[in-house]
Amino acid sequence: MVRLEMIANRSVEGDFFDLMCKRGLGEIYYTKVPVVFGVGDSGPRQGDHVWPEENFLLLMYCQEDIADQLTDVVLELKRVFPDEGIKLFRVPVLEGC
Repeated sequence: MVRLEMIANRSVEGDFFDLMCKRGLGEIYYTKVPVVFGVGDSGPRQGDHVWPEENFLLLMYCQEDIADQLTDVVLELKRVFPDEGIKLFRVPVLEGC
């Protein structure tokens, strides 16, 4: 089992879910934090008048094969939107603990 954490600009959220559905991944369980602020490689996202952009956060737990497919979706999204600040973190889950 794998934990995926995706942090991305809110402007690409719909495109991400569209790509998931096109690849048959529309039934993936996730937790979404709809508005996330912070500073990363793509600059500040603070949701204010100085830095108006906002991010969202998805947490997903899934099997390795599904994680591979979701990683491909994120890579495709990054190719389409190279400047939007899309990050994916993948961490193995220790089962039975």
